[in-house]
Amino acid sequence: MIYRRTAAYIHLGLATIIALSPAGGSAQRGAAEGEWRYYGGDAGSTRYAPLGQIDRENAASLEIAWRWQAANFGPAPEYNYRTTPLMVEGVLYATAGYRRIVAAIDAGTGETLWTYRLDEEGRAAPRRNSGRGVAWWESAETGPRIFFVTPGFQLVALDAATGRPIPDFGDGGVVELRLGLGRELDLVRAPIGSSSPPIIVDDVIVIGSALPSGGVPPAPEMPPGHVRGYDAVTGELLWTFHTIPQPGEFGNDTWEDGSWEYTGNAAVWTALSADPELGFVYLPVELGTGDYYGGHRLGDNLFSQSLVALDAATGERVWHFQTVHHGIWDYDPPAAPVLADLVVDGREIPAVALITKQTFTFVFDRRTGEPVWPIEERRVPQTDVPGERTAPTQPFPTKPPPYDRQGVDPGDLIDFTPELRAEAEEILAQLHYGPLYTPPTRPMEGGTQGTLMVPGSLGGANWPGGALDPETGYLYVQSATAPSVIALSTDPEISTMDYIRGGGLRLRQGGGPRGLPLFKPPWGRITAIDLNAGEIAWQVPNGDAPDYVKEHPALEGVNVGRTGRPDRGGVLVTSTLLFAGEGGGMFAAYGSGGNMFRAHDKATGEIVAEIELPANQTGLPMTYMHEGRQYIVVAVGARRHPSELVALALPEA
Repeated sequence: MIYRRTAAYIHLGLATIIALSPAGGSAQRGAAEGEWRYYGGDAGSTRYAPLGQIDRENAASLEIAWRWQAANFGPAPEYNYRTTPLMVEGVLYATAGYRRIVAAIDAGTGETLWTYRLDEEGRAAPRRNSGRGVAWWESAETGPRIFFVTPGFQLVALDAATGRPIPDFGDGGVVELRLGLGRELDLVRAPIGSSSPPIIVDDVIVIGSALPSGGVPPAPEMPPGHVRGYDAVTGELLWTFHTIPQPGEFGNDTWEDGSWEYTGNAAVWTALSADPELGFVYLPVELGTGDYYGGHRLGDNLFSQSLVALDAATGERVWHFQTVHHGIWDYDPPAAPVLADLVVDGREIPAVALITKQTFTFVFDRRTGEPVWPIEERRVPQTDVPGERTAPTQPFPTKPPPYDRQGVDPGDLIDFTPELRAEAEEILAQLHYGPLYTPPTRPMEGGTQGTLMVPGSLGGANWPGGALDPETGYLYVQSATAPSVIALSTDPEISTMDYIRGGGLRLRQGGGPRGLPLFKPPWGRITAIDLNAGEIAWQVPNGDAPDYVKEHPALEGVNVGRTGRPDRGGVLVTSTLLFAGEGGGMFAAYGSGGNMFRAHDKATGEIVAEIELPANQTGLPMTYMHEGRQYIVVAVGARRHPSELVALALPEA
């Protein structure tokens, strides 16, 4: 049954603009002219490049063309390097190190051309790392500029040619981002920052933010994650979109008992996407404080865990859709929405696809927010935690199907041997479990020790997101089967929240019997979703079995096969191939990580070539042409292997 609630959560604010928009929108053709000018390749985050010098016949010949070391850009080496460089006119622009320096790098040789660092000694902020990259913009008036957000949450504008700050932008090239959020924040210590680059639409810089992980917030009061637009020429604040609506704004009544006034988060911590022709920017908004208990913010909590389309010029909301009502599972939209021009049942639809941690793909007409396929409000299990009130229903897309496991089915437990299966059942008996959206629980004496969530709070999919082939409409997603146990406890010495994450059963290593995974493989997948049909075209395990599984004494003599690893490596698609690595070993599930970078047949998932990298893929791969040679560049790192950029290319003739 399709409930009325779904329609109620799509709201159009710019009907005139929508009515005048072209029926087909602008095609998403990927990174243009052999360059890579956006974090996601193009404004629509397709991660596609129409390059074909590297193909199935020669991909196995890829070799390292150059390496750029990032170890010295900070007080200590960084090992989980997540930048994706941009390439414009023969120059790469990337961030590096815990100081988050910006570097310009020769695209053909890896030579450092310039670096820039802002001294922020003493400023505190969450997510102090090298960040995911920078944004590039130019105009006839100003020339090319690089924009990035510092670890201390300041926006900096640099001359792309020299790396020098733009003196008439903000205050000497710097804009303080802790101002203008509607609440008075400590300019040195407020717990708000960002590790994702902004996106620029016309002359407007759109910036999100990130706050500390919300599993154990110290209090219900946190800074709000409102999204803002700044003038790319002057740095002037142009508009603020309140992700937690203020009095008189649409959605304010979904924050009961005045909780809009003190609740924080509801930020956009991941990357943004845009349609420059429509002038829209698409926001994947996280949930409000905290991740697993919402008793301090009763109600559906718009615009938390929603996809919101804004007019980038004004910050006015065009439409929105809430993917999780009153979230208490940390199922934030984790990645940039992907724009795609589809043909569905003979209709041309300019679409936007939102990948989620819970392994749904929500697909909408990007002009209006109308779902491409029906989205059903289905009843879900309800909470018994005092003070909490869960939403009675949650939205379920009817198409495409989920791309990874959802909910806990005892039939999916590991069964390599009868003994392991019996031990897995013993573990499951200690936990509360059920279908997707089974709520977190409190540990009970003599009873269950928390709720087993599948997918876990890390997904499913996560920040690497997907890649779209505009020629076929295939959306490629890398995902992991990585369960979490969520138990709630009270601890006044840690938090004034009624409940925080704590206690419960701790799963060791892989989470299952004797440290092996709790569920059957595959544990990591690559899925090709045909967005024109709303169906899964193919699915393959991503990677061989982890070493700790292959070498486990309980599996001696057992051929476990190709199981996939629970990685967060990220994908890249070109006119010839799909590329995917193994990665995220330090911050993904146990058993993830590896140094293989693979080329796949786009139509079938068949592995065409395997290239060994110096370490795990930790950033998202990108590609470009330079002086007649196609390069693929990816950030790598691992424990005891400081971060670096690696450029792959075919041998020179």
